Amino acid sequence: MTPETPGSGSTVRRILLGSQLRRLREQKGVTRQDAGYVIRASESKISRLELGRVSFKERDVDDLLTLYGVGDKTEREALLQLAREANTPGWWHRYNDVLPGWFQTYVGLEESAALIRTYELQFVPGLLQSEGYARAVIRLGNAGAAEHEIDQRVELRLQRQERLTGAEAPRLWAVVDEGALRRPIGGPEVMRGQFEHLIEMSKLPNVTIQIMPFRFGGHAAEGGAFTILRFPEQDLPDVVYVENLTGAMYLDKRDDVDTYLQAMERLCVDSATPERTVELLGDLLRET
Repeated sequence: MTPETPGSGSTVRRILLGSQLRRLREQKGVTRQDAGYVIRASESKISRLELGRVSFKERDVDDLLTLYGVGDKTEREALLQLAREANTPGWWHRYNDVLPGWFQTYVGLEESAALIRTYELQFVPGLLQSEGYARAVIRLGNAGAAEHEIDQRVELRLQRQERLTGAEAPRLWAVVDEGALRRPIGGPEVMRGQFEHLIEMSKLPNVTIQIMPFRFGGHAAEGGAFTILRFPEQDLPDVVYVENLTGAMYLDKRDDVDTYLQAMERLCVDSATPERTVELLGDLLRET
């Protein structure tokens, strides 16, 4: 795995370690029930470990490697080191009091992704929001929150954006529905700032922005907003993130991912080109 900020890839490391433990178990012909017995846990706990949904105890990993017949010291140490790294808290954990558990998983995955493809129809994508726009959106969703909580949520969103201009920046490809851009969030001044911000962000070599115009009518993303994350580790599948009011779904089955990939490809073909999108943003800026 490539070097990362301490804790930045803990979620991906858990998934990677879990998938390797599942492969070793299946190669040895061990059932989840028998594996669970060895580490004094249930079959469902083994399932959650193999999906990377819970943290690992180094002792449990060591016992499982023995059960699976992994005797090579180098291989064992590499997997045990992965377990230690997987348990290192990410930088976003200091926002635990304002960050739902289901969204912590997304932030960890986003932090480790090499390619982020997203479609939004209600708001400008979080990674492309100006500070003023982000604050207005967060206020809408947290009407009763104290000011310091709003500040924390805005700070978290802006910190997520920093990776786009970092040394190992991911590729971001965003398709934004025209409706999101015409919805007056925060008032004219905030919207003007947001349009200017999108124009500036579109100049980054790793950022592509396209607008899905009203005039196109119905399109491929009839199910609503979604994000597809791809990782540099070849062992990891793409993950589709679909959010709702009280949680989110994380899809990694090949058939599910392929359906969303096809929808995204269609959106990119049918939307305004990146060059035309900048022109449309300029028009919106002048109209506001």
